[in-house]
Amino acid sequence: MADDDDVPTLSAETFAALQDFYAEQQRRQEILTKLEADDKLKENIIFDENWQLSQFWYDEATVQSFVKVVDSVVADGGRVALISCPTLFVPIKRQIGYRATVSLLEYDRRFDVHAPDYIFYDYNTPDKLPIESLNSYDLVLADPPFLSEECLTKTSRTIKLLARDKIVLCSGAVMQDHVEKLLNLQLCSFQPRHRNNLANEFSCYSNFDLDSILR
Repeated sequence: MADDDDVPTLSAETFAALQDFYAEQQRRQEILTKLEADDKLKENIIFDENWQLSQFWYDEATVQSFVKVVDSVVADGGRVALISCPTLFVPIKRQIGYRATVSLLEYDRRFDVHAPDYIFYDYNTPDKLPIESLNSYDLVLADPPFLSEECLTKTSRTIKLLARDKIVLCSGAVMQDHVEKLLNLQLCSFQPRHRNNLANEFSCYSNFDLDSILR
């Protein structure tokens, strides 16, 4: 018969980590339950901004403007990809989800509650995409998380792999030359705004007349 001393025990650090893991699992399940109770389309969406991931949520007027644009340009049976702009997912899905496919490509795994419409995305590996998603989206709407040429270049690579028609990109005004060079997009009059005002001037770029939809 084995001694009690032979029974493996967890260190305090490992035990605390295990508790955190189970707490996170329970939190995710609670979110899933709430979403499933309302067809997964409730809340905008419970998650706070994570500034370490350079997350800054749009204000409501900006969200509704993008919903209007997407609803106007995506035909029945169409496909929309949202890259690094997770707070647009629920409002756009609510508006057109009954007639079109909406996919969210996002690094923050909290949003995997939207699976199978959620695709994990890391701009550092811009080619790592589901093969069925390549050249399959009628509209790609992207908001690269960082104001750097490297981030924009890699995200642009992803956009080119996904898009078969229309593109909208949001980024700092300082990135205009790079946006035009990498994606041949034009500056829009429409300016996205955020719930927490950003110090950097923010701009919207597209390859179609986005402004005429919002007039």
